[in-house]
Amino acid sequence: MATIKLDLTGLKCPMPVLKTRKALTTLKCGDRLEVHCTDPMSLIDIPVLIQQTGDRIDSTTRSEAAIVFVIEKADAADRAEG
Repeated sequence: MATIKLDLTGLKCPMPVLKTRKALTTLKCGDRLEVHCTDPMSLIDIPVLIQQTGDRIDSTTRSEAAIVFVIEKADAADRAEG
């Protein structure tokens, strides 16, 4: 399992969600994507994306500097059930 950091700080909607979607397509089951954003809309957009893809948000951390999502890539069977 690998953890990939995706720095999307400074990008505005819709770029964080589009780049997160693209990055998720490159991951294998069990890999994690650590997404760093500053756009407040990502608090809505990224969870909606993950609901659509069937992957899982392990954690969301918000500070003054950034919003950090840790997303785990689900396998195809898990996504089909969701």
